[in-house]
Amino acid sequence: MSPESEARYERIGRGYATARREDPRIAAQVRDALGPVGPVVNVGAGTGNYEPRDRPVVALDPSGVMLAQRRDRSPLVVRGVAESLPFPSGAFAAALAFLTVHHWADLERGLRELRRVARRQVVFLFEWDDDDRFWAVDYWREAVDLPTEQDAPGVDRLREVLDVREVRPVPVPLDCTDGFGAAYYGRPEAYLDPVVQAGMSWLAQLPDELRARGSARLAADLDSGAWDRRLGHLRSAPEFDAGYRLVIAGS
Repeated sequence: MSPESEARYERIGRGYATARREDPRIAAQVRDALGPVGPVVNVGAGTGNYEPRDRPVVALDPSGVMLAQRRDRSPLVVRGVAESLPFPSGAFAAALAFLTVHHWADLERGLRELRRVARRQVVFLFEWDDDDRFWAVDYWREAVDLPTEQDAPGVDRLREVLDVREVRPVPVPLDCTDGFGAAYYGRPEAYLDPVVQAGMSWLAQLPDELRARGSARLAADLDSGAWDRRLGHLRSAPEFDAGYRLVIAGS
């Protein structure tokens, strides 16, 4: 993570623990991908969501604001960046990187560090293009131009560095308890909540006036029924593939 990214989360990460809570169904998939062994290093760990509780975990993050919000998680915490992990080679059985690689300053270097310190690497990321991007982006179009969204790496870029063995789609459940970008795909009113917006980096990074403008557009479409005429089927869709992928690499 770059100095710019560190500063970003010092600013926008203050309410993260309120908006973002581990979803147990996604957590089970992450645990299965990590395998039964430890220790694990969680890179870009933040508040510690999706860390396994049944084995030793070392959490690494550059943001003191994020690390200060950890509750009921591993006390083994290190401030640092993915591109320069302060651990010996082979120190961990597995490395986890959950919705963080799009914030790294040097993706290749960070991935090589994951591979260096852990036999298995598990990366949870999102990927979509202009043809299939998530509907909410249409209301905050300026987010597409954010560096974290423009340069968000997909699976193919991970394959350039990691020995990718499996890629698992992770559909979002309708009642997802986490608050990441597409968590409320069928509950659009949630995207008008300032607390929800503060927990999504792609919205939290926008200037207040742009965020308010997008909120007004969405509110108008909800009031008029335009959103439901176009996307109302999502309100009852039990799950939604928003492009989230669980990438398993190494051994």
